[in-house]
Amino acid sequence: METLLHYFETIPRHHRVVYIVGGLSLFWIIEGLIPLFRFKYNKWRHAMPNLFFNLTLLLINLPLAFMLLKTADWVVMNNFGILNWLPDIPLWLYVILGLVFLDFFGAYLPHLIEHKVRPLWMVHLVHHTDHKVDTTTANRHHPIESVIRFFFTLLGTFIVGTPIGLVMFYQSLSVVATQFTHANIKLSKRMDNILSYVLVSPDMHKVHHHYRLPYTDSNYGNIFSIWDRLLGTYMKLDPRDIIYGVDVFPNEKQNSNIKDLLIQPFQKYQKPTYHPKKS
Repeated sequence: METLLHYFETIPRHHRVVYIVGGLSLFWIIEGLIPLFRFKYNKWRHAMPNLFFNLTLLLINLPLAFMLLKTADWVVMNNFGILNWLPDIPLWLYVILGLVFLDFFGAYLPHLIEHKVRPLWMVHLVHHTDHKVDTTTANRHHPIESVIRFFFTLLGTFIVGTPIGLVMFYQSLSVVATQFTHANIKLSKRMDNILSYVLVSPDMHKVHHHYRLPYTDSNYGNIFSIWDRLLGTYMKLDPRDIIYGVDVFPNEKQNSNIKDLLIQPFQKYQKPTYHPKKS
């Protein structure tokens, strides 16, 4: 475990790029072999705007990484944050708790807030208006959202008191986890259900991409499913009933165009329609 954390303390930038490209490539292949939905689409054409936003995410996060380093170094030096206030615990438990708390403050919490605050929802809308969710959808985030998410990660690092090695380990896991949960892959119901008790599974996250409330406002988890289960935001829906997109922004052509997606946060807010949860 010490070796692992040491590696992520000094992880080269190109290694982080390899994780992103490698994960996308792996799940791209797998979803071609065992697809959940057999989309009738040009996969490369669909991927272009999503890959564009993947690139903007990299361009924003890489130069800002020094802020994470400074924050992580400060909390360790000043013995600040949840992890630093705990009694002595085994390193493996320290790492697990760090990952779980980072997942709450850096992912679950901002995700929930983005769904509840109208201006932030309009920014987050870019992620939800993909009508063919696959592994390339994972980091389809407007540049404004990428900045917002970064500062929540910074806040999480500060509150949790995580060293930089653990922060980088979390971010690397997060990249692969989101590519996996968005991937258009079909797991057995049993396997997906068992996985969802601890981790966010593909079927669990697909519910979040259903086009209507209340399902859109559920399953906010990033890596771990425990926060949804503990805080009452966990929901289930048969994958066969899932329709991707957002009900009040139904224009698939506009939702697939980079120019339109870049100005999407500045459109007039449209109140989503509510559809009662199925029993």
